[in-house]
Amino acid sequence: MTLLQTPAVSLAPQHTSALEDAQAQLAEAVAGLGYDEGTHAMLSKSRRELTVSIPLRRDDGSTQVLAGYRVQHNISRGPAKGGLRYSPQVTLDEVRALAMWMTWKCALLDVPYGGAKGGIALDPRLYSTPELERITRRYTSEILPIIGPQQDIPAPDVGTDERTMAWIMDTYSVSQGHTVPGVVTGKPLSLGGSLGRASATSRGVVHIATAALRGEGIAVAGSTAAIQGFGKVGRDAARFLAQEGALVVAVSDQYGAIHNAAGLDIEALAAHVDTTGSVVGFGSADAFAANDLLELDVDVLVPAAVEGVIHEGNAGRIRARIVVEGANGPTSRDADAILASNGVLVAPDILANAGGVIVSYFEWVQANQSYRWEARDVEARLEERMLAAWASVNEHARAHDLTLRAAATRLAVARVTEAHRLRGLYP
Repeated sequence: MTLLQTPAVSLAPQHTSALEDAQAQLAEAVAGLGYDEGTHAMLSKSRRELTVSIPLRRDDGSTQVLAGYRVQHNISRGPAKGGLRYSPQVTLDEVRALAMWMTWKCALLDVPYGGAKGGIALDPRLYSTPELERITRRYTSEILPIIGPQQDIPAPDVGTDERTMAWIMDTYSVSQGHTVPGVVTGKPLSLGGSLGRASATSRGVVHIATAALRGEGIAVAGSTAAIQGFGKVGRDAARFLAQEGALVVAVSDQYGAIHNAAGLDIEALAAHVDTTGSVVGFGSADAFAANDLLELDVDVLVPAAVEGVIHEGNAGRIRARIVVEGANGPTSRDADAILASNGVLVAPDILANAGGVIVSYFEWVQANQSYRWEARDVEARLEERMLAAWASVNEHARAHDLTLRAAATRLAVARVTEAHRLRGLYP
């Protein structure tokens, strides 16, 4: 059974919360688009929020009560869509922010979904597999009234994986009296998962990274990259960048970081992590402090862990030419302004890491069709969607003298607002 990997966590102080950053980004987009206060209020509030208590019988017979959340930010463009994370840092405000970013992400990539997110405040490493199953099934039973293939479709996120999705699908299906593959995405292939789903977010990150390098006049082959986090996003992003000819010179996880100026052997590093559980101790590299990775002089920096790792305290020391956000919300709004003034190109999360939701959409479509696409079709359609979104965001940014984040958010907010306008208010 594959171990759940917890991404690297920055110990640096965070001066704004994820929700404050998300709300500030929305406010900027609303002002730029000239929308009224009522529209802003509608976009800034979650459509539906559910907080649940999850009683757990531990393996030792004791009882623990965990807190779980599911937030549906907006459903104007279709069913809510968003991941489920298991992390000690999970709070309702964090889930609110992530759900809002999912709304913009789906709209930007023209996926017919709204945005949602879920989370349970726990460290999955401290629980056995049977305990995690009991937690997942009880959480699913508590949120049953608001999820479903036409309502809200969970997917894996930090601390969860395809096994977690299988438990959710089974619990939901039992309640319906028949198998419902479309209630989640990111499932095992044998239960209706899509080929290419597991690595989709990483592939999308690399599509955007290579497009950004070419746009800046930097050859992909021989370019240098540093990746913060070696979990489900960072690991494959490193592998795909290396396959494109880039030199991945540094990688970090929650335990530390490693560096090799000639480029790390990613396949050997992956084998080392599978054996030891960490990048630390990899023989063909030098060790250094995990937070220092963010400040390396590289062409591409991929923060692929958690939100808020680039902030006003370290943004001025970022030397990468390009930042490609593999995680959700890794750059605070204060840091954004600093990076922009220093000429650092930031490919925002709602664009850069959208590969996962695109292939989740493909998986949902396949479930509805009871048909499986070939891997080459999934990957070709993913690349087409990612590069089309990259082109539209760049065009909008140039036309209106905006950063890529501001351009992406404006485009997404405009699409959601238009859907809301066309649907109207009820009653």
